[in-house]
Amino acid sequence: MLGQVPISILTDSYKTTHFEQYPECEIMVAYGEFRSPYDKDPTDSRFVFYGSRYLIENYISHQWTEEDLQRADDFFSTHNVAKTPYPYPKELFKKIIKENHGYFPVKLEMLPEGTVANCHVPLYQISARKPYAALVTFLETILTHIWYPSTVATLSRRSKEIIEQAFIKSVEESSYWLVAYRLHDFGFRGCTCVEQSILGGTAHLLNFEGTDTLSAAFYAQYHLNGGKPVAESAPATEHSVMTSWPNESQAIRRMIDKFGGEGKVFSIVMDSYDYANALSKILPAVWSQKLEKGGTLVIRPDSGDPSEAVLMGLKAAESIAGVTLNSKGFKVLNGVFVLQGDGINYQNIGQIYDTALTAGFAASNVIFGMGGGLLQKVNRDTMSFATKLSYLRTMDGTRRDIMKKPKSDPSKISLPGILKVKRVNGIPTIFPSFEDEKDPENLFQVVWDCGPVPGFKWESFERIRVNVKEGWATVPKLYDPVSPELKLKISEWVKNFDANYEKIITAQ
Repeated sequence: MLGQVPISILTDSYKTTHFEQYPECEIMVAYGEFRSPYDKDPTDSRFVFYGSRYLIENYISHQWTEEDLQRADDFFSTHNVAKTPYPYPKELFKKIIKENHGYFPVKLEMLPEGTVANCHVPLYQISARKPYAALVTFLETILTHIWYPSTVATLSRRSKEIIEQAFIKSVEESSYWLVAYRLHDFGFRGCTCVEQSILGGTAHLLNFEGTDTLSAAFYAQYHLNGGKPVAESAPATEHSVMTSWPNESQAIRRMIDKFGGEGKVFSIVMDSYDYANALSKILPAVWSQKLEKGGTLVIRPDSGDPSEAVLMGLKAAESIAGVTLNSKGFKVLNGVFVLQGDGINYQNIGQIYDTALTAGFAASNVIFGMGGGLLQKVNRDTMSFATKLSYLRTMDGTRRDIMKKPKSDPSKISLPGILKVKRVNGIPTIFPSFEDEKDPENLFQVVWDCGPVPGFKWESFERIRVNVKEGWATVPKLYDPVSPELKLKISEWVKNFDANYEKIITAQ
């Protein structure tokens, strides 16, 4: 798609006019942050940072060309109201192409992929210097897209925590490895485009190893992980398969024959006609064939109340296959799982587990498949992502720490000055910084500096998974990441602002 739209167009219309609006500066700095927890949850403000590599490699690193500029020029010539020329930084764009090899002239500092932090910790910081200082927020639109993979990664991780808690209550430690396969990505078909499936699908795979989103599994394995596998799936029917046979019994027998066997897993959707009938009559009729063939059969309801459907499947499987009591006193089905993939979201995973555990079944018996709830039902407001200007130095040397402080919504206050992120007792914390400071403890990595950074290498997907696992275990659910030093700077800024408030808001 990038080939059809010049990179000089990948921003909001109004941003192309900001080069004429900003004061003339030597340097300008902006940063991006999540301003609120996932789904505004007051009990857990953690997030997982992910997706910067995709944006850098597929968009930012694209070299601008004369052709890009010409196409943009043609477009902007009629983009203004009444089809008149729309202002855009044509001369600066020419300068980028001629003097900077077509690379966009900003410095991007970002958290390492897989970093876990609390809301308000900056995900990235952008700085631009004269003559390009006024382009500091030109890339905001494309960089803001980091909200999507980071939000999906956070949602997936929070879901995993619910699953882990249910396992701790009801599953023996020797089976904890099953957690990695208890939330399966069914979201590909609901995505707006293939690109979304890759970004969201790989974000999910930071936490789990089960997916049907092949685009994400393939991309993660071969582009992000050096060819090492990162995800698995199992053969499964759909309603078109089940209804293509004269009856469901024949369809199930076909699955057993083709995909059964020692150590193998296969899934069958059971509600094409009558879920209760399939459980009580059809499944018992084919069970001897399943036992002879071997393997694990996964019962998949696909309609009705999720908790009720799962419990029906568990009880039916118990009567047919039998159970084994584990050391925690919970029932483990023999050679059967139940997979609920219809209507699953972050909110009802715990409810379904509560129902199963109350009935005495171990959490390991239940697999979840999440589609729209995982890859589609999130947006930029889910965690209130925003990018804000925070610092500038004008041509006469005046330095200004910038803050947004809307009286009507204090939650939208922004942070002042150049920032850095350091660990305090292992927890990412925000500190004030200054121009060109070199702090070896700063978590920010320079991933782009007016062009590719010599020697910089992205971590493998395998390593990022470790980052997420370790970070989620060590970062507290609730933590104020603003350091005392930065709080002092904010206090001084607010004090000065309040003292000059009338002058500022009434200046003509």
